[in-house]
Amino acid sequence: MARTIVGWFNKQPRLLQIILLLIPGVNWIVEVLVRWSAFLSSKSLLTLLFAILVTFVGIAIGWLDCIWCLLFKHLIFARG
Repeated sequence: MARTIVGWFNKQPRLLQIILLLIPGVNWIVEVLVRWSAFLSSKSLLTLLFAILVTFVGIAIGWLDCIWCLLFKHLIFARG
């Protein structure tokens, strides 16, 4: 199950990814789900730090991720 959320997000068209990251409430939910599922699949310390950070200040990081996703088609440190 952990890989399905991050995999699902990365397989979406870029336009849908950007729309999901632009809407503030949806942005936070998507960020939390993708970050924690990326951590569960990779068990990386950096992924854990980003998952914890997004859980508490996800809206601010979401705008950065929106730009990153526009450029690279995945979230920062959540390639999955």
